[in-house]
Amino acid sequence: MKCLPLKFIFGLLFAAVMVAPAFGQGRIATIDLRKTFDGYWKTKEADSAIRDRATDMEKEYKNMLGDFQKAKEDFDKLVASASDQAVSQDERDKRKKLAEDKMKYLRDQDDIIKQYRQQATSTLDEQKRRMRDNIVGEIRSIVNGKAKSATYSLVIDVSAESLSSAPVILFTNGENDITMAVIEELNKAAPAATPKLGEKTDEKKDEKK
Repeated sequence: MKCLPLKFIFGLLFAAVMVAPAFGQGRIATIDLRKTFDGYWKTKEADSAIRDRATDMEKEYKNMLGDFQKAKEDFDKLVASASDQAVSQDERDKRKKLAEDKMKYLRDQDDIIKQYRQQATSTLDEQKRRMRDNIVGEIRSIVNGKAKSATYSLVIDVSAESLSSAPVILFTNGENDITMAVIEELNKAAPAATPKLGEKTDEKKDEKK
């Protein structure tokens, strides 16, 4: 999921200790948390909703900038007309007052636009965080259930990265990998139109014809 801030999730071990034995005494399973997260239908749905909201916010932001630019052009015209010697002093003073009012309006609008941008960014970040936390929580719930039923004492995320972006797990033989089993469990309630992991969409199928 490219547009979401998930790197720090995969920079940690995703481990669930199910029973009391020490590390070397229990059965260990592995999962690719990144693949699991991306393969969940709710991730794709949430990602789409966030993109749509970001598009709407960007459109509103551009509209605000457009209105600001138009007001700026009006201000420039007022400033120029306030120096027009072809009109009376009273008229020039009136135009100067209008220009001052327009300048105040521009300053207020500039503050409003900056606040909108900051709030929009904060809102999107919060929506992403809540989505991420909810989905990771659902994944962990299923992992816990499968680990208990199969008597695994530890489940390790093979996609985990260190703070330096180096792989945490350098080797695994793939034994006891529960990635696909967890993805399948997560996607049991997926809408009928949702493509399964690895399944080509109709659009991609048509491109190959």
